Amino acid sequence: MRNENDLIEDLLDLAFAEDIGDGDHTTLCCIPSDKIGKAKLLIKEDGILAGVEIAKKVFHKFDPDMQVEVLLNDGTQVKKGDIAFYVTGKEQSLLQTERIVLNIMQRMSGIATQTNRYARLLDGLHTKVLDTRKTTPGLRILEKQAVKIGGGVNHRIGLFDMILLKDNHIDFAGGIKNAINKAKEYLKEKGKNLKIEIEVRNFDELEEVLQIGGVDRIMLDNFSTADTKEAVRRINHRFETESSGGITFDTLRSYAECGVDYISVGALTHSVKGLDMSLKAVK
Repeated sequence: MRNENDLIEDLLDLAFAEDIGDGDHTTLCCIPSDKIGKAKLLIKEDGILAGVEIAKKVFHKFDPDMQVEVLLNDGTQVKKGDIAFYVTGKEQSLLQTERIVLNIMQRMSGIATQTNRYARLLDGLHTKVLDTRKTTPGLRILEKQAVKIGGGVNHRIGLFDMILLKDNHIDFAGGIKNAINKAKEYLKEKGKNLKIEIEVRNFDELEEVLQIGGVDRIMLDNFSTADTKEAVRRINHRFETESSGGITFDTLRSYAECGVDYISVGALTHSVKGLDMSLKAVK
């Protein structure tokens, strides 16, 4: 299985291929190949900075001679006018990597900023905000890194690092008991040590899970805050708890106050505005 670094390398290869193709002919036609220049990453909007480490990978992968002077690290709260880093190297290299770096950093910083807004709502509570698999295809590893930079927690990276028995799995498997038992048998047969989470849609399903056991976390799907509080009382710390389904920025705190361990929010990644920034030549 490909690891995180492999996925990032693949992503960058694709980014170079789709943007540069057989050459940046605009740059190649008017910029001498040996001319050295310098640029700065200028922040144009307040938020949380993310993607600096990935930007360094982009520069160094494209041209190992490029030098990056980092002034502000990932996770820094930035404001309009801040300079995140300077990068020095061949002007051709600066121009060919500019848009790739900006696309990645704007997206990651937008996610980190959004996540930080949600995470700060939970100050003083033990509840953590989780991301989901509602990510941009191919960019998931970077988007989930951005969630962590912003103060959130990764739910799971994909379908391979946790068992999550959702409504369709349960229905196709023939019910909660069958789904749980088959999951446990599968893990034993394959020699895998993965956490098992199961989604419940009502109190009847919750009671069935409580009687069967064999899971690590219970997801309360589309429960009201009142029902969530009652569900947490019934679970009584025997399993981790997660609230999910239609929870917004305005309702996040009220769900957390019910005592759940986690709240998953798709909006951390699926509908985020990038943070405005630019890579400007230093004359």
